[in-house]
Amino acid sequence: MTASTQAEITTLNNLAKRPWYARIPTYLSLSGPGWLQGAMTLGGGSAVTSLTIGALFGYEFLWVQPVSMIIGCIMLFALSHQTLHSQKSPFESMKKHVNAPLAWGWAIAAFLSSIIWGFAHYPLSAGMLEEIVVVSTGWSVDSDNVFARDMYLLALALLVWAGCAYTAWKYGEQTGDTEGTSGKANAVKIFETGIKLLSALIIVAFAWVVISASLNGKVDWSAVMAGYIPSSLPQDAQGVTVLMAALGSAVGINMTFIYGYTLLHKKWTPAHVELSRYDIGMGLVVPYIVVTSLISIAAAGAFFDSDMDIQGKLSPMQAGKMFMSAGLDEVTSRLIFAFGILGMAVGSLVMHMLCCGSAAAAMFKWPEGSLKYKLALLSPTPAVLGVFVWSSMGAYVVLPTSAICGFLLPIAYIGWAILHNKRSYLGDAMPTGTSRWLFNAAMVLCIVTVLASVTYSTWIKMA
Repeated sequence: MTASTQAEITTLNNLAKRPWYARIPTYLSLSGPGWLQGAMTLGGGSAVTSLTIGALFGYEFLWVQPVSMIIGCIMLFALSHQTLHSQKSPFESMKKHVNAPLAWGWAIAAFLSSIIWGFAHYPLSAGMLEEIVVVSTGWSVDSDNVFARDMYLLALALLVWAGCAYTAWKYGEQTGDTEGTSGKANAVKIFETGIKLLSALIIVAFAWVVISASLNGKVDWSAVMAGYIPSSLPQDAQGVTVLMAALGSAVGINMTFIYGYTLLHKKWTPAHVELSRYDIGMGLVVPYIVVTSLISIAAAGAFFDSDMDIQGKLSPMQAGKMFMSAGLDEVTSRLIFAFGILGMAVGSLVMHMLCCGSAAAAMFKWPEGSLKYKLALLSPTPAVLGVFVWSSMGAYVVLPTSAICGFLLPIAYIGWAILHNKRSYLGDAMPTGTSRWLFNAAMVLCIVTVLASVTYSTWIKMA
C-alpha cells in the first residue's frame, strides 16, 4: 500500500466521525471513478434520448431518466463493494466465481460496443465543431461540394480523435504504475479533474439554454415539477420504445465493465467503500439527472405541441437550428448548445478508448500500462470514418448492437447479484441480515426492469 493511499485511509477514518454533509467537500476532492462513469453515459445517446423525450412528450416523462439512473447506480454500488473488498479484476472474478462464457461475453460486448458507438459520436462531434465554426466566424464549406464537406468533417473528426487519443494514452501510461511513485502518478488525478470541469461546463451550457428559454416564456415550471412525479405511461409504440430505451441505456454494458478497473486504478481499498458511493452520486447520478433534465426541459419548451415537424429521434444538429426557430438567440441555440453536446460526445469517446484498453488487457492478460494495452486504447480509431458511412450503415449496426449488448446487460447484473451473495468470493465482506435482503430485492428489481426494457424495445424495433 502506497503512502498516499494510507494517508487517504487515515483521512477517511477521521471523516467517518463527522456528519454526512460535512464529509462532502473532502469526498468531492477525493472522488474520481464516478465522474468517469458520468462522462461515459453523458454521450450522444443520452442527448438524443433527452431531446426526443422533451420534444415528443413535453414535461410528462421527466421522471424516466432519473429513475433509470437510480436503477443503474444500485448495481454499481454492488460492483464497487465487490471490487474494493476483493481487490480482484471484475472479469477474472466473473470468470472464476460465476461463469467463464458469461465473463467473455461481457468483455467482448463492452469492447465492441465501445468501438461501434464511436461511429455515431465522431460524426456528432464533427457536426458540433462545424456548427461552432459557422456561428463563431460565419465561414462554412460549400454544402453543394460533397467531397469538400466530407473531407472537412473528416478533418474535424480527426482533430477530436487526436485530443481523445492523447488523453487516453496519458491515462493509460499511469495505470501500469502499481507503486504510484513515478512522475506519471498525477495522470489519473489530472484526467479526473478535467472530467469534473468538463461535466461542470456541460451543465453550465445547458443551464444557459434553459434559462434563456425560460426568459423567453418557453418553460412552464409548474409542469416541470409535475413531470418528475410518475403519473402516466405512453400509449403508443413509439412512446413506449423511447421510454424503455431510456430505462435500459442509462448504464451501458461498457460502463459496467470499465468501472471496476477505474476503482483499481485509483488504488482504492475496502476503506473507500463509502467514498465510492458518494463518488457515484456526485459524479454520475447528479450530473446525469441535471444534464438530461435540462435538455428535455429545453426541448419540451421549444418543440412540444408546436407546428414543427419532428419525425423519429431529434438529432442535436436539427435541434440547435430549431431552438433558434422557436425564439432563442443564435448564440444560445446554436453555439452554447453545440458546446454542450460536443463536451458530452468527447467525454464518452475518451471513456470508450479506456474501456477497450481494459477489456483487451483483461481478456488477453496484458499488463495495464504496457504498449499492447495502450495500443488497444486506440481500437475505436476506425470510427472516425463514421462521418462518411454512419448515415447509411447506422440502421444495420444499431439494432443488432443494442440488442446483443442490451441482453448481456441484465446477464452482467445477474452475475453481480450472484457474486454479491458468494461467501467464497467476498468472505466476511458478504452482506448479511436485513441489509443483504434489502439489497438483493433492489438488485432483482433492477434486473427485471432492465430485462423488460431491452426485450420490449428490441421486439418493437423488430416488429
